[in-house]
Amino acid sequence: MSLRPGPIDVHAHWLPQHLFGLAPGSPLPPLRDHQGELHLGELPLSIETEAMSDVSRVLADTDAAGLGARVLSAPPFAFPVAEGDVDEFVGSYNDDLAQVCRDSDGRLVGLGLVSLHDPEAAAKQMAALAGTDGIHGIAMPPLLGTASFDVDPMREIVGAAADLDLAVLVHPMQLPRPEWSSHYLANLIGNPVESATAAAALTLGGVLDEFPTLRICLVHGGGCAPALVGRWAHGWQQRADVRGAGTRPPREMFSQLWFDTLTHDVPTLQLLRAQADPAHLMCGSDYPFDMGTATPLELPRAAGIDDAALEANARAFLGLDTGEHHE
Repeated sequence: MSLRPGPIDVHAHWLPQHLFGLAPGSPLPPLRDHQGELHLGELPLSIETEAMSDVSRVLADTDAAGLGARVLSAPPFAFPVAEGDVDEFVGSYNDDLAQVCRDSDGRLVGLGLVSLHDPEAAAKQMAALAGTDGIHGIAMPPLLGTASFDVDPMREIVGAAADLDLAVLVHPMQLPRPEWSSHYLANLIGNPVESATAAAALTLGGVLDEFPTLRICLVHGGGCAPALVGRWAHGWQQRADVRGAGTRPPREMFSQLWFDTLTHDVPTLQLLRAQADPAHLMCGSDYPFDMGTATPLELPRAAGIDDAALEANARAFLGLDTGEHHE
């Protein structure tokens, strides 16, 4: 399946209504529609239900945003983070996502789910996804319990994704902590910290050394990770426990990571550009969440990143071509 020309939004969410009950063992209450608005249990999410689940609405909003195509992945509350039999949920989501992408006339691409606690099952699921038209990778949380990508099972899963030439998109879970119980801080602080934790695990944990072909994207501009690279580099020089797992300094490893441009302001995006490989920056909207944007091209354009670069970089991330990247 060939994508429609134009900028590609790599960070957008979709979940069919029949899976609103979420994965077995989910610590969260099921989703539900209430008068056209999406609720997580009794909590309103400030999202129109059809924007999360109705493909015709997704396509209309994709066109309105001036995008050529959009990459759909599950919202983070649908990640199968609990141990147990989640294979049926994962398979159902992946099958539905593939059908939606195949029917989109090159306007939608998918990133599937895997059984996070079972690397053997995940490897089989990824092998199936690798042969599925319209699917080009998987989406994962940055943490599974208290662990990230530097240890199994997360490490083994991304290694298998690299072997299968699948892209990986990492989306934070907004995990609760008592000190973040007010002012929406579980999102405003928690999400950027989760992404930074994943970036540290990948760069300091030797993961990118072991899997040099891994294409892994941290959304929301990598959270607070770009502001911490210098600190990590200093720690790598000074402390054996920081440099024990990797062979190259953090700044060099950081350039292997991919990011979306959803940083919310130009100065933060400019910091990301200074720390990351500019050829690894892609448009992201976080559609349809309220912390996202309906106009995802405005910010990168304001920072001097043109549409052609965003499209070329996203195509490379998705494995759609190996042509020249743009900066």
